[in-house]
Amino acid sequence: AVVSTQSTGVDRARETLRCCKDDIEMKHISEETRDNVRDIRLDVLRTFPALCIFQESGPYHDQLMDVLGAYASYRPDVGYVQGMSFLTAVLLLNMDAADSFILLSNLLHQPCQRAFFRMDADMMFVYFDAFNVFFEEALAPLFGYFAQTNLTPDLYMIGWVFTLFSKSLPLDIASRVWDVFFRDGDSFLFSTALGILRMYQSKLLQMEFENILQFLRKLPDDMDAEELFEHIKIVGLTPRKFQHTMVELVEINNVERKGRNKSAVSACG
Repeated sequence: AVVSTQSTGVDRARETLRCCKDDIEMKHISEETRDNVRDIRLDVLRTFPALCIFQESGPYHDQLMDVLGAYASYRPDVGYVQGMSFLTAVLLLNMDAADSFILLSNLLHQPCQRAFFRMDADMMFVYFDAFNVFFEEALAPLFGYFAQTNLTPDLYMIGWVFTLFSKSLPLDIASRVWDVFFRDGDSFLFSTALGILRMYQSKLLQMEFENILQFLRKLPDDMDAEELFEHIKIVGLTPRKFQHTMVELVEINNVERKGRNKSAVSACG
């Protein structure tokens, strides 16, 4: 459900935030919500710790808790998932809590984010398959090396997609990625991932499995933004090409799923 950005939507968001906060303080919450609140409290402490503004006694701590708690109550079918705290923190750095709640709700309703945050395995692997198509085409030597070492996209892409790179990239560069993402959509997440791999290709080819994962999960703080965006540009993945590939892979996935269902029915018969 998309949340309205009109005044009524903002008012509704503020009311949701207020009610959620009151319910938590009064302990009028379900066991599932209580689990969400516990997870949120743990993750908030680990959100941009270097900034010291989202932790307890920090100026944004309560707002971050309120927005995450409100979203978990608003969408109990999704609840709280690790990574949401980073998304919400970036939003709170740019707008108030009510607007952050609206944008978070709408952001997590987008196709790629919906698939990942709901742990829709079929769709997640369609995205991974699409990434592999672009990866092999753009960076064949590194693609081959990753395949040889069994380093699959799910091992590093999940963290990148969940946080829109805000945990892995320096915050100022992540903010620039967000700007283009809001313009171009999901394709730019894949362009950014390929740009990162292209930028560090020679270094990654010299690393072992564990070192690669550690490196990709927390990229260098001294990364050059202009250099990264130049690599992204060279990769040349357009929204149109991304969408075309996704449509093809979704169709293939649907055919394969129907085949599996038929096999399962035959086996039961």
